[in-house]
Amino acid sequence: MEAKIVADSISEAGKRITTMQLCYPRFIHAEFMTHRVFSRNASSSRAIPVAKMIEQVRTNPAMPIHWGKNQAGMQAKEECNEPIDLMVPQYWTDMNPGLCEFSAGEAWEVAARHASEIAESMATAGYHKQIVNRILEPFQWIHVIVTATEWDNFFELRAHKDAQPEIHELALQMKEAMYKSGPRILKAGEWHLPYVSIREERELGDYELARKVSAARCCRVSYLKHDGTKATLEEELALCDRLIGARPLHISPFEHQATPDQYLKEGKFGGTDHWEKGWLHGNLVGWIQNRKLIESQFH
Repeated sequence: MEAKIVADSISEAGKRITTMQLCYPRFIHAEFMTHRVFSRNASSSRAIPVAKMIEQVRTNPAMPIHWGKNQAGMQAKEECNEPIDLMVPQYWTDMNPGLCEFSAGEAWEVAARHASEIAESMATAGYHKQIVNRILEPFQWIHVIVTATEWDNFFELRAHKDAQPEIHELALQMKEAMYKSGPRILKAGEWHLPYVSIREERELGDYELARKVSAARCCRVSYLKHDGTKATLEEELALCDRLIGARPLHISPFEHQATPDQYLKEGKFGGTDHWEKGWLHGNLVGWIQNRKLIESQFH
């Protein structure tokens, strides 16, 4: 499990926007998705090659960090250490075949091994990765990029002792990462650009190009392509154009780039304080979202 800052900015009006790259067990992803103020993109089971996913499940399966004992209610306070009896297949030559006793962690690894073997057989038979990789999902790690300005509700719920242990641990790591990070001050017209370094931003010399490169990388949740190589500028722009040119639009990667909005104080007593372009914030506060600017061109 991991949480690291990708970009952290603060406007002159004092509104902070933070982008993090996360790695956590896929089985808590549904809980993470309930927070609507987050902009997110995630590694997809339909995009990652089957062989790569099978290897991950075989060598490093995601698993619970707390083996809770069954009880009434949503939380398991006490851990269960009871052994589990499982049948070991005859063809598993590295284990004694027949009925064997396992710990909870070992039993989970046995389940991951079974799933990887079935997935491999289906892939060999010619089934598409959007089918095959689903078998592996309980044991997958998922890589997610998340951008937000409003974090309090998430930390209130997920950093709480009653949260599921895995998302509780993730929330604590995210909170610590934000605490240790010093946001970069951005003025109006400057851009929060995940996966684009300050040096690269200067080399590109154009915010429009930089926004496209950032969106392409947010789509992949990485600086790199799925094969681990670095994309060329032409490849980044081509991916960006495919996202915007697709019907329906694949536009969520454009939610992570943002520029500060101006906070206006009008009237003698400041009774009409408001953001100048609040309708372009989307799910952010105090920041004009790239996605909203793009969508405004279509309407």
